[in-house]
Amino acid sequence: MKGNSYFPRKLHSLLGIIPLGMFIIVHGLANYQAFERGPEGFSKAVNLINSMPLLPVLEILGIYLPLLFHGIYGLYVAYQSDSNMGRFKYERNWAFTAQRLTGVVTFIFVFWHVYQTRLQVYLGKITSDQLGSTMNEIANNPWFFAFYVIGVLAAVFHFSNGLWAFLISWGITVGPKAQRISSYICMGVFVVVAAFFLLSLIAFRGDEFKTAGDMLQMIRNIG
Repeated sequence: MKGNSYFPRKLHSLLGIIPLGMFIIVHGLANYQAFERGPEGFSKAVNLINSMPLLPVLEILGIYLPLLFHGIYGLYVAYQSDSNMGRFKYERNWAFTAQRLTGVVTFIFVFWHVYQTRLQVYLGKITSDQLGSTMNEIANNPWFFAFYVIGVLAAVFHFSNGLWAFLISWGITVGPKAQRISSYICMGVFVVVAAFFLLSLIAFRGDEFKTAGDMLQMIRNIG
């Protein structure tokens, strides 16, 4: 890449882990409540997040702005990068190329997901209590369900593999042994976090999520 790109690359790497990687884990745990505890558990997880002070400011500064920079700069890096897959079919070259491809898929998926869920809440078209029923509609659409499975796997792989690269580029894992161990750990992170999201997608397909949002809203109005 031409020019002095040290600082933007470091910032791009850092934002991918803090705060975006942390957000992926928290989001996965919150969604997993749909599988573990059903509509009520998912609603409690959503309400817990919504009860955070200065939430809109935290979302803008901690999610949306970092996401824009990481995503747009990542697309630029992907465009500028040369893949060695055609010449050297080593494992890390495949991971290098997959990191770029999943970055593009993740960028598209995340913004579409935000449009279908969080933006609809901001626009007043649905309430936070109706996010479960909204996800029920999405998960029961075969095209959207397939898109979400691909998007989730791409996003979690991008984070997990990016975590491995982050540990190297920031001098945390030095030497082949440390990097090999960290690759196993990051693979475990991928499996666990991907499982959170996939199980939650399966749970959202359940009939109990169809009218759960309207019932919860009715209970709150009565209360």
